Amino acid sequence: MIRDILLYLSDDGHEAQHVAATAALAAHYGARLTGLAVAEPLAAHAEYLPPDALDRYREAWQTRNRRLEVAFQDGVDGEDLRTEWRSVEDLRIDRNTLDVIALHARYADLLVIGQVDPDRPADLVPSDLPGQAAIMAGCPVLSLPYAWTPRPIGRRVIIGWDGSRECARAVHDALPLLRGAGWVRVVVLGDPARLEAGHGDMPGADLAAHLARHDVPVEAAAQGVGDTSVGDALLSAAADSDADLLVMGAYGRSRFREMVLGGTTRTILSEMTLPVLLSH
Repeated sequence: MIRDILLYLSDDGHEAQHVAATAALAAHYGARLTGLAVAEPLAAHAEYLPPDALDRYREAWQTRNRRLEVAFQDGVDGEDLRTEWRSVEDLRIDRNTLDVIALHARYADLLVIGQVDPDRPADLVPSDLPGQAAIMAGCPVLSLPYAWTPRPIGRRVIIGWDGSRECARAVHDALPLLRGAGWVRVVVLGDPARLEAGHGDMPGADLAAHLARHDVPVEAAAQGVGDTSVGDALLSAAADSDADLLVMGAYGRSRFREMVLGGTTRTILSEMTLPVLLSH
């Protein structure tokens, strides 16, 4: 069940459409919607800056967060929603925006983050923020594209399946959405011979049977990748079927403080044209 949704907002120019889409989703599930804005911490050498420079820094972030709060309130007005706004403006230098997002997401059923627009970068966040958040947050992440016109999410769903733990986690986290879908397809990409063992008479068959027991209207299909990457093939399958949601596992590993995402996850996050639900 989805009862708490957390929406992270940045001033990238796409906040209005992201609020509208998330508010509609929260209204559909009767969920509480919390908006979150985060100010970047001062650098480690900030103690050496003159006081007036520190004041200007804080004022700039406070002004920016107030602007995002207005965008959030404007977007939820008219919706029958329980809402809350959180503005985090005083950060320690030993944690970053991702740390704060992950902390707040621990108490949500779903975290919504916009895809980072390379032409309009906002905040000091990594370009693969949604994927890193999926690995750190402990809850599923719904990433919304920047080049996208909001439409109902979860009516036509593509599941990218490879039998991995990450994919299984994503599918089960997506069940509230899948149960309400009108059409769901499990797409297994790659060499069918390599994937058949342990996954049913055909790749994806066992997952389709499992989802059918949850009353999900599902079908399974194996699809070769050819000369394209798995990420590009998944996006092509979603476009060909007019899907409005892609469900997939988020792959990554930690390298000291840096999170290194897998190639398919990076491709999807950089080229996505539809909402993507990620879980780790």
